[in-house]
Amino acid sequence: MTRLLLLIFLPISCFSQIKNTVISALNTPNEVSISVNPNNVAEVIAAANINNFYFSTDTGKTWNHEYAISKYGVAGDPVTFISSKGEKFFVHLSIPPNGNWIDRIVVQKKNDLLENWKTDTYTGLNKIKSQDKHWICENPINNELYLTWTQFDEYGVADESKKSNILFSKSTDDGKTWSSAARINEISGNCIDNDNTVEGAVPSCGLNGDIYVAWAGPEGLVLDKSTNGGTTWREKDVKIDAFVGGWNYDIPGIYRCNGMPITKVDLSKSKYSGRVYINWSDQSNGENDTDVWLIYSDDQGETWSNKTKVNQDKTESHQFMSWMDVDETSGNVFIVYYDRRHHFDNKTDVFMSVSEDGGSSFIDYQISESFFEPDSTVFFGDYTNVDANQNLIFPIWTRLDSRKLKVVTHPIELSRLVNYDYNSFNIIETSAYSLIIRNKKNEVIKTLFADQKIQKGTFNIDISKYDVSLMPDIYYFELLLNDKLIVRKHFKI
Repeated sequence: MTRLLLLIFLPISCFSQIKNTVISALNTPNEVSISVNPNNVAEVIAAANINNFYFSTDTGKTWNHEYAISKYGVAGDPVTFISSKGEKFFVHLSIPPNGNWIDRIVVQKKNDLLENWKTDTYTGLNKIKSQDKHWICENPINNELYLTWTQFDEYGVADESKKSNILFSKSTDDGKTWSSAARINEISGNCIDNDNTVEGAVPSCGLNGDIYVAWAGPEGLVLDKSTNGGTTWREKDVKIDAFVGGWNYDIPGIYRCNGMPITKVDLSKSKYSGRVYINWSDQSNGENDTDVWLIYSDDQGETWSNKTKVNQDKTESHQFMSWMDVDETSGNVFIVYYDRRHHFDNKTDVFMSVSEDGGSSFIDYQISESFFEPDSTVFFGDYTNVDANQNLIFPIWTRLDSRKLKVVTHPIELSRLVNYDYNSFNIIETSAYSLIIRNKKNEVIKTLFADQKIQKGTFNIDISKYDVSLMPDIYYFELLLNDKLIVRKHFKI
């Protein structure tokens, strides 16, 4: 037996020190997107399945809600985007009155938040084939707009003759018209919508206008690149990572879950300017230990760093469904994800990891004010999202309370993020508390004190005062009030 040698408290928030903003709970929203106006950070737009559009004119403090309509129908996967000109875009799937379900990618645009959508156009229409999982970006050199997505020959079928491919289309006139869709991937996937389907194509542009797109599929995590505005692409896709376990993994309590990649380039003037990042999550550490990862390239995608584990916890738990943004003014990297490090069951928090050194290291921050417990019978959506500018960060996610879906955000400045990485608890009322230690099997190992009166304020634990002998492993402090769990913290010896 060894004495307790090292305590590592992971960032946590308790007793509602964080105050989240509920954007809306109407119309069963999920699958969220958010964008901040780079010219006016007070303007923020967001969206959620299926046709929910939200906007704020006060930096995300209050929100307006409207329902999007289109002559081509609105079938979900809503993606928001605000261009360098301040134009607002709402990109979504179709369900046209005289066509097939998700037969094209629809792009709507308006200049002013209070006006109606002026542009309602599309790309990707290809007979009966299905168009899905799109995203959009802008070329910083010439302001061209680029869309990438997955095309299914026939969605959801196991027929090996039916394929999925990554398509590309661009607009040179601010989204009024779009080029014919072109395939950019080397190896096709199947159409089942699982690990061997090619999905997760999120485009991003470099300082010189090069286009980078990564996705996951039968070859693992791969990347393609165009140096001429999408006219031609690399003949061979660059293999980045094996993507162990695949992008379609299981998380207890979640209807379905994925770790699809997100590609971003540092467009700032930081020392990491031009660095290409790819973020994803997978179960390479086992089915009970989902983690978030980051990899980067400093030579325009030719070679890549070793992958870095983003979430800094030392637990065997689930961190999943991540999204990333790189602040174009500072170069700081922000990655938001769902997290279960503080729980033994399906209770879920939301964390954001921040890197100010080009992805070499991260600090984790809990940004949800309280946990929630998803229900596997309720579709939770396929992604979170985050946008950042001038170190003002706008993460967005879905939560489920009593089987009711909500869209939640936590607009915050980087300087105001608080990392609760110390051996103390915030006591909100003077009362008699108990403090125990549990192991990973949820067994009580040691009761440090029972029903001890603690004064309101900050309570610090000095473990040296207690006779605690534990084998090297991961353990948990649990603080209880009237036998009710108030907060749990992890530590490692």
